[in-house]
Amino acid sequence: MSDTSLTIDNILAPELTLCRVQASSKKRVLEFIAEQINQHDGSLSETQIFNNLVARERLGSTGIGQGIAIPHCRLEGLDHVVGVLMTLEESIEFDAIDNQPVDLVFALVVPKEATSEHLELLSQLAEKFNERAFCDRLRQSDDAKTLYERMTAANG
Repeated sequence: MSDTSLTIDNILAPELTLCRVQASSKKRVLEFIAEQINQHDGSLSETQIFNNLVARERLGSTGIGQGIAIPHCRLEGLDHVVGVLMTLEESIEFDAIDNQPVDLVFALVVPKEATSEHLELLSQLAEKFNERAFCDRLRQSDDAKTLYERMTAANG
């Protein structure tokens, strides 16, 4: 990890940006994230990603409030950060800190060693998602291409 300027646009691939995903539960969202990452990079274990995301959720919900969740975990053997952004067709219960259901999810899977990068990315995400107008624009995206463009736009 020589690149210290890790930003959202260089960890999020258009193929891992999904709009209006059907998910009935928090568990299903985490399974879906693991499936998508595995389809994007077959060398990454779907089961391991899912188990690590679930283990992290057991420590405390990654639902940060206002309908947003940032599930994240570390993964052994990973050499780069992987991001997955999705809006949900319908809000789901996520044990968020404000008890509100979640419809905007940004998952982050980072190499086991990447501690400071991990925290920096979580901080960038939390800052972006703190802007209600920005979140509204993401939620109003009708397709993955628009969602990706809005998430990675320099001005948010």
